[in-house]
Amino acid sequence: MAQEEVPSQDPALPATAYAVLGLLSFGQELTGYDLRKWAMNLRYFYWSPAQSQIYLELRRLLQHGLVEVHLEEQKSRPDKRLYRITDAGLKVFREWLDHAPVGPPLLKHSVALRLFFGHQTNHGRLREVLTEYRDWAVEQTSGLTQLRTELDQALPYPALVATWGSAYFAAEITAIDTVLADLDRMEAGPREQD
Repeated sequence: MAQEEVPSQDPALPATAYAVLGLLSFGQELTGYDLRKWAMNLRYFYWSPAQSQIYLELRRLLQHGLVEVHLEEQKSRPDKRLYRITDAGLKVFREWLDHAPVGPPLLKHSVALRLFFGHQTNHGRLREVLTEYRDWAVEQTSGLTQLRTELDQALPYPALVATWGSAYFAAEITAIDTVLADLDRMEAGPREQD
């Protein structure tokens, strides 16, 4: 039997809660573990939550009546908790999709930060860091290209996000190549230090 709580009015939800609602909006009942597996496909872009964070959001969404849960008995294991989005949850999710302000992404780029403070290290080490990051970006681009192919027919909108992510990492590769060329030019001239 489904457990559904009375929804509260206009809940203030974090982005992670909307991501959980979005994953449930595909119409499948999912466990917290299933949600984490789905979220791993989102890791390329904007969301890679810990398992505990998913369960925290599921509890919050349940309290607001935006999801419901039912237990599926298992003989030799603990019962499975299967979650599904409610009509109220779908309404809140669609409101967020249609009306949430478009804000700039928060860029926390440790490689760019290290480059910013490059005056405290040598160009050889900077080159290693940049090259390692570039190699990683190439892997991400490849993974996204494969993901796009897998998603293309069944999930066209997530496939478009894979295309976006692939273009993003391609731009990162171009940016790194530009910075590496600039480092070459800097190495040819005097290095300024304070």
